[in-house]
Amino acid sequence: MTAYRLSDTVKYPAYLDIETTGLSPYHSNLTVIGIHIENGCEDVIQIIGDDITASALIESVKNAGTLYTYNGSRFDLPFIKEKLNVDLTDFCPHNDLMYSCWRNNLRGGLKAVERQLGIERNLTDVDGWVAVQLWNSYKWNGCNASLNKLLEYNKEDVLNLKKLRALLKV
Repeated sequence: MTAYRLSDTVKYPAYLDIETTGLSPYHSNLTVIGIHIENGCEDVIQIIGDDITASALIESVKNAGTLYTYNGSRFDLPFIKEKLNVDLTDFCPHNDLMYSCWRNNLRGGLKAVERQLGIERNLTDVDGWVAVQLWNSYKWNGCNASLNKLLEYNKEDVLNLKKLRALLKV
C-alpha cells in the first residue's frame, strides 16, 4: 500500500507577483517574490532580498496547482527564469489573468483593471516605480518602514489577483 502525504496530492490555486529594481532581468534584481496559496487562509509567503533563491521559491510553490499572475507570461516568470534559472511552469500550470482581462475588454496594468472592476486598494500611492524607491530606501538607508510598505504593496498585489480571478470567473 502506498502512503500519500497531503502535500503530494492536494494542489491549490496560487497567486504570484514579484517586485524588482527595474524592468530588465539583465540589469535589475528581484527584491520580493510574493505567493499566496489558496488553502483557506490569507497568508502570503514573501521571499525577500538575499533570501530569494531557487530552492526557497520551489519550496514555496510545492502545493501550487495553477499559478495565476498578471502579465506574468511577459514579466514575472521570464524575470524569475533569468535570475534564478527556475521555470515555474515546470512545477505548475500557469494562467496569466491579463489575457482573460483582454478577452473581457479590460485593458491596462493590474491597477487600472482593478479600478475598472472596483477592486479596492489600501496603498493607492504606490506603483512599480515607488516600489523600487521603497526597496532602495530600505537597502541603502536601512529604513524598515520602507520595507514594510513594500511588503504590504506586494501583498495587496498578490491578494488582488485572487479577487480578480474570482470576478473573471476563471
